[in-house]
Amino acid sequence: MTAQTSATATKLVAYEDAVRRYDPVLGIEVHVELGTLTKMFCAAEVAYGGEPNTQVTPVSLGLPGALPVVNGKAVEYAIRIGLALNCSISENCRFARKNYFYPDVPKNFQTSQYDEPIAFDGWIDIELDDGEVFRVEIERAHMEEDAGKNTHVGGLTGRIQGAEYSLVDYNRAGIPLVEIVTRPIEGAGERAPEVARAYVQTLRDIFRSLDVSEARMERGNVRADVNLSLRPTPESPLGTRTETKNVNSFRSIERAVRYEVSRQAGVLDAGVPVIQETRHFHEEDGTTSSGRVKSDAEDYRYFPEPDLVPVAPSREWVEEIRATLPEMPVARRRRLQTEWGYADAEMRDVVNAGAMDLIEATVAAGTSAAGARKWWMGELARRANQDEVPLEQLTVTPAQIAELQGLVDSGRLNDKLARQVLDGVLAGEGDPESVVVSRGLEIVSDDGPLLAAIDDALAAQPDIVEKVRGGNQGPVGAIIGAVMKATKGQADAKRVRELVLDRIGS
Repeated sequence: MTAQTSATATKLVAYEDAVRRYDPVLGIEVHVELGTLTKMFCAAEVAYGGEPNTQVTPVSLGLPGALPVVNGKAVEYAIRIGLALNCSISENCRFARKNYFYPDVPKNFQTSQYDEPIAFDGWIDIELDDGEVFRVEIERAHMEEDAGKNTHVGGLTGRIQGAEYSLVDYNRAGIPLVEIVTRPIEGAGERAPEVARAYVQTLRDIFRSLDVSEARMERGNVRADVNLSLRPTPESPLGTRTETKNVNSFRSIERAVRYEVSRQAGVLDAGVPVIQETRHFHEEDGTTSSGRVKSDAEDYRYFPEPDLVPVAPSREWVEEIRATLPEMPVARRRRLQTEWGYADAEMRDVVNAGAMDLIEATVAAGTSAAGARKWWMGELARRANQDEVPLEQLTVTPAQIAELQGLVDSGRLNDKLARQVLDGVLAGEGDPESVVVSRGLEIVSDDGPLLAAIDDALAAQPDIVEKVRGGNQGPVGAIIGAVMKATKGQADAKRVRELVLDRIGS
């Protein structure tokens, strides 16, 4: 039996047992597609969802004699990312050819950076679910171009093994990428899956705040390769790592780490060495499977790209870019939590729900932080979950929610009526004020109709009137309920109570 066969057949170790006996060490490589209008080395358009092979030029197809030119905006975006990750920015760096053959690389090499990256020696602090801050060291962030996309037709898995044939779309070939590589992430222990997820999530938030990418993982704008190895103790040398390729959701990152910890522990327990290889993650069951033996740098025969001059960003330009950096996500989150007065658990819920930007915009539109949270984390979160869509895809704006809460605060609506108004807004009937008018949903503020409804309710329930007059105010709720029903919920319950007690006392 080969080592690989033995490892594959090894029984998984329970995760809790595995992290008790082994120390996991992470390494994460994140690729982010930059949001430029054109590709890294040519003027081909960058647009999602185009017809296959329509966004290409001789350069991106690798045709003989076609010469590349560096995209200046991509260099700027790479510098922005490097600065946000507290990296040093190289004064002089160059591109290299990474040589390998695969159908989605039409030149038979990828233009990347090897020994001279644009940014290096950085770090970011990530915040875990309980508020603990964990620092991740960044080794490098370098520029490169994306490959095309292979579609393997036939077979059961959608992978090349067992496929009848493959189709290649070169629209993605040449799109600018920045690859961010961590140093070994040590000390995470049993929280390694959470650390991996929080790190990639923090990077995604940084990319969006820098406005360098849409950073939509479901579109492949952000892709993570998760390296993991086990060692007996934190003092032991690093173990042999595996690299789980192209994991494209936060949940999948956590699951991939947990599975590899359990699998590698089983391999080591069986006395078989872990193989340095790439692995595929399977979303349907959270497992990984063997891909290919992992290549080392020398296997790619890197050499300097002869058709491109070095990139030498001036220090003045770097400082100009630094001056335009926005507030980083972790600092912004802490500031907003303080301003809004949210408890730690409340803020974590807001962040996990993707509601922070929506609440901030709602507060900016004029409502209170408590009112904004009430709607986005309550009724709107329920509806988004019901419709299985993200909060931001609901057909209501922060300004409309601020207007709706303003109608409640002014006494024109109660919460029940406000939810009916929200129904109208979501149905496309206009802003809250328009829905209030068209549906006739405003609270009855004229005491005349209320007194008429109260008198009818009192006449219908004389026994309750006697109990209240005798000093027992408990049953007064039945009178209030009858009035609210008669007014179709358009009365102010507090005002109704005042009028009922006054009427009975009279």
